[in-house]
Amino acid sequence: MSTEAEKDWRAWHAERERTVSGPTGPLALTGTYWLADRPGGRIEGVPGRWTEDGDAVLLTAGAEDGLSLDGVPLDGEARLGVDGGPETARVTHGDRRLVVLRREGLWAVRVFDPHSEALRAFAGIDAFPYDARWRLTGRFRPYEQGRTVQVPNADGRERGLGLGGELAFTVDGEEHTLQAAVEADGSLWAVLADATSGTESYHFRFLRPPAPAADGTVTVDLNRTLLPPCAFADHFICPFPPPGNTLPFALRAGERQLSGG
Repeated sequence: MSTEAEKDWRAWHAERERTVSGPTGPLALTGTYWLADRPGGRIEGVPGRWTEDGDAVLLTAGAEDGLSLDGVPLDGEARLGVDGGPETARVTHGDRRLVVLRREGLWAVRVFDPHSEALRAFAGIDAFPYDARWRLTGRFRPYEQGRTVQVPNADGRERGLGLGGELAFTVDGEEHTLQAAVEADGSLWAVLADATSGTESYHFRFLRPPAPAADGTVTVDLNRTLLPPCAFADHFICPFPPPGNTLPFALRAGERQLSGG
C-alpha cells in the first residue's frame, strides 16, 4: 500500500508534468535572442524592432506588426524592463508571450509559444519509483559570506553561480555535501550530478529543498530531484554543477528524463 509520503510524491509528479506542459511552461520556449547579437534590432520571426537603451529595452512597432503591450495594441515606442516570467510578460504577439530578460548586463528576448513543437510532442517525465530511503533529514551550514563560482552553462559560456552554504546529509552511513544557493524565500537550490548522470538520468539535475529550520535542519527529499529547464528546451541557460556537487553514488530517485528521450 502507498504511504502518505508516496501519495504526496505522486501528486507532486503529476503537478510537475502539468506545469511543464502548460502554455507558459519550459516546453513552450522556442527561442532566446540576445540583443547584442542583433545590432539592427530585428529578431527572426518576431515583429518590431528591439534595441538596448541603457537600463531598458526600446521596442518600436507599428499597428501592422500585431504586437500588444499590457493587452493594448502597440503603435509606437515602449521602454521595457525585465519581466518576471512568461506569465507576467507585458508584450504579446497573438498567443505568444515575448519575455524581456537581462543576464550579466546583457538584454534578451524570449519567445514562449503555446503551440510549440515540443509541447505537441510531450509524453511525460520519466522518474525513478518513489523510495522512502531517499527522504532524508539534512543540515544546512551557511557560509559566513556568500560566494560565487564560475561554472559552465548549457549554452557553452561560463557564468557566476552564487552559493550561500553547504547542504549535508547522510547516505548509508556516509556524509555527503552539496553547495547550495539560498533563494529569496529562504529555500535552497542545488545543481548536482551523480553516478546515473548522462546514462540513466539527464546530465545533471536540480534539487530545491525548503527553507531550513532555525537549527539548520532541513528535509532533503531526493525523490524530488528535478530536470533542469534546459532538459525541456535548448534555449534555456542552465548552470552545470559546481565543483564538489557530483555525488559518488547512483541516485536512482527523482526525475530521470523526458519520456521517449
